[in-house]
Amino acid sequence: MPALVNYRGDDDFYAGSTLCSRDSGFMFSFHSHDEIYCPSRKRARVSVPDMFGGRLCEYKKPSIDVLPDECLLEIFSRLPGGREKSAAACVSKHWLTLLSSVRSSEFCRIKAPNGPSDTMNLDKALNEDLDVECDGYLTRCVEGKKATDLRLSAIAVGTSSHGGLGKLSIRGSKSLRNVTNLGLSAIARGCPSLRVLSLWNLPYISDEGLFEIAKECHLLEKLDLCQCPLISDKGIVAIAESCPNLAAITIESCTKVGNESLQAIAKYCPKLQSIAVKDCPFVGDQGIASVISSGSTVLTKVKLQGLNITDYSVAVIGHYGKAITNLTLSGLQNVSQKGFWVMGNAQGLQVLSSLAITSCRGATDLSLEAMGKGCNNLKHLCLRKCCFVSDDGLVAFAKAAGSLESLLLEECNRITQNGILNSLSSSNSKLKSLSLVKCMGIKDISQESLTLSPCESLRSLSIRSCPGFGSRSLAMVGKLCPQLHHLDLSGLCGITDAGLLPLFECCQAGLAKVDLSECVNLTDEVIFSLARFHGKTLELLNLDGCRKVTDASLAALADSCPLLNDLDLSKCSISDFGVYALSCGVQQSLQILSLSGCSMISNKSMPALEKLGRTLVGLNLQHCNSISGSTIESLTENLWRCDILS
Repeated sequence: MPALVNYRGDDDFYAGSTLCSRDSGFMFSFHSHDEIYCPSRKRARVSVPDMFGGRLCEYKKPSIDVLPDECLLEIFSRLPGGREKSAAACVSKHWLTLLSSVRSSEFCRIKAPNGPSDTMNLDKALNEDLDVECDGYLTRCVEGKKATDLRLSAIAVGTSSHGGLGKLSIRGSKSLRNVTNLGLSAIARGCPSLRVLSLWNLPYISDEGLFEIAKECHLLEKLDLCQCPLISDKGIVAIAESCPNLAAITIESCTKVGNESLQAIAKYCPKLQSIAVKDCPFVGDQGIASVISSGSTVLTKVKLQGLNITDYSVAVIGHYGKAITNLTLSGLQNVSQKGFWVMGNAQGLQVLSSLAITSCRGATDLSLEAMGKGCNNLKHLCLRKCCFVSDDGLVAFAKAAGSLESLLLEECNRITQNGILNSLSSSNSKLKSLSLVKCMGIKDISQESLTLSPCESLRSLSIRSCPGFGSRSLAMVGKLCPQLHHLDLSGLCGITDAGLLPLFECCQAGLAKVDLSECVNLTDEVIFSLARFHGKTLELLNLDGCRKVTDASLAALADSCPLLNDLDLSKCSISDFGVYALSCGVQQSLQILSLSGCSMISNKSMPALEKLGRTLVGLNLQHCNSISGSTIESLTENLWRCDILS
């Protein structure tokens, strides 16, 4: 009671008076003539009658929360280090919000000097601390429900004393309003060392957020914007004007972004090395041409997808893209054959090494030949869904592009077996890798109809999901490509043992990686041949879905393949005996083994699996219904170094 009576503070009051406060609250009657003020706080004041003075005395627990924000900010700015700031931020959301509203440069990082020696080293210590904070070592990624303004504020406060935030990726959700400009502003104020910023699927981030980034994060080097519908030219222009180190920018599905943004990037970003623009309806020739023709000698990567540009932009690329090494053009429906033809004949893409064209009507036989002649150093070509490219264009391109090393054709249905084989047998061919995916025009032809010379340079051949490619074509490829190391024939339901056996016999260099998944007609005979001819070099074998492969194949692999480290036997007809045979084999480095869907494997395979587990780092036992849960638990316990899927 004496403590209550003797309490003195700024909230003491007297009986009969009406209490007022700066904070909002409410009044209630204690006696007929006395009113007590109770502020709207979580902890209510406790009032009792004063038995000595005949007046009421109020007790209120002291709290720092009664201080105005200005005082709190003064206190926070004098916290000695990052640990103390983080501890203060954990007190309440209000404190966290206040701390995140302070710029990193406004905190007093160094304690006051105590003497002459401290004073002499003050500037040096401060500079060292600033250097540490601006290095930008840390990387943070927030996604989905975890992407909130509160979490971004915590990141802004917590990372400043641990090397500084250098890379931030935010992936939001359209259904949740988690991240707004408030969170991005907190990052801007607290993370001046930010160099990489990725904003994906954030419908409530607008130009205001980018204004704050531009104002504080002058070291920004990479900006990635995807599905941010409120961001317009104003925000990107601000970034371009304030971030001269910007080297890479990606703008995708930002419907308010137009030519003005690209013009500002061309004007203010001399270090730009990479630009990618996709599905931005207001970006046209004016914006693309300004970036390409800006005279930059460091712009090496250009990716344009789904834009309303015309032949003019593509022609500008051909004339001024002298430093471009990687070029991707996709979904450019307004670019005709003339545009691609000019791009090739302009002779400006002399250092271009990688070209990818997808769903472009202007990609024809004539334009493809022109690009082959004009791009002397082209090494990698990818054509997807180019429905007007036929055998003539492919063969002409192969003859013109003497440096070509890698060719990928996907859904190019006018290209046939003749075009592929003639391209491979070109006299100046340096092709090392060929991939054919879903090319419906490829069908078996008679071997006598072609006279071809071998392609000694080809090391990797991938033919996937081409239903017309059969055993006769495969036998012909074997004779044409004797130096293969990698072979991928996944999804070729039409091939049989008769087609693969001659190919294995013709491969002189020794196959290292073979993918035969979903080749449902293959039997053990193919595996016997593979083990006999290439067992000493084989490192990877995928037989997923080859239901005619049995335990006999495993016995052959166990005896002949010492280098095998990745084996997929999913949905094959193997049993406990096959697993046992494999465990007794010569494999010294088997690391990945998949037995998914092998219903004949049971608990009896546990000793063999434990023996194999000495080297395994990955084991897939999903859908092996004959293996009990207790066996899986025992394997998990014994093979603690191996990642087991069950």
